[in-house]
Amino acid sequence: MEETYILKVYRGHPGKQYWEEFELKLKPAANITSALMEIQCNPVTREGQVVEPIVWEQGCLEEVCGSCSMLINGYPRQACTALIQQIINKTGNRTITLAPFSKFPLVRDLIVDRGLMFENLKKVQAWVEVDHTYDRGPGPKINPEKQEVMYSLSTCMTCGCCVEACPQVNDHSKFVGPQIISQVRLFNAHPVGKYHRKERLRELMQEGGISDCGNAQNCVRVCPKDIPLTDSIAVVGRQVSVQAFRDLFSLPDTENFN
Repeated sequence: MEETYILKVYRGHPGKQYWEEFELKLKPAANITSALMEIQCNPVTREGQVVEPIVWEQGCLEEVCGSCSMLINGYPRQACTALIQQIINKTGNRTITLAPFSKFPLVRDLIVDRGLMFENLKKVQAWVEVDHTYDRGPGPKINPEKQEVMYSLSTCMTCGCCVEACPQVNDHSKFVGPQIISQVRLFNAHPVGKYHRKERLRELMQEGGISDCGNAQNCVRVCPKDIPLTDSIAVVGRQVSVQAFRDLFSLPDTENFN
């Protein structure tokens, strides 16, 4: 007899959400994404009712794009790397629950609108300004240790897992979240990006900035890319303090700002 498992999905649209259960055959190396695709081809519940196919987001299928974020057994992660057999072995339960993130506006079923994260990236100018430039040859050298840190920070895919896990992100707070702070660290460390560090740091001095972090450290535990988010919060916290001091006493900037 073939083994089966149950996918229990919290679906619907804003104002009307409900649970539906689907029983599927357990296949080797199957992940949550493949399970949802199977339901999409045959959207029949355990009770035998034909329903609308579940909607969710997906893209790269290799944990790079960050689009398939959802709550799997209450834990924020990516559907593409969530293997069914591993989840069953870990929990000892053949029922797996799927739900949309709760910290973002619901669109439908497992899709949420993560647009606020991208808007916050705009606020802190999370990019390297290259307009009106031309080829000036090789840029300044960066030591390997700094390169390693910058590479780790650059792997952020704006998936929203850290924001979902952060208790400071709620309806009563404007906290931008750990991902934004980490990106400020990345672009402040860049040889060209650092020339806009003051604008980034001053943005984090505002309401919802770095002072709103409660240091729960949930973010670093759930990050699928193992980005050192708490290190970034500490580093940028120091940068914000130094910049605030310089602004208060109208001190000149320094080239070797860290």
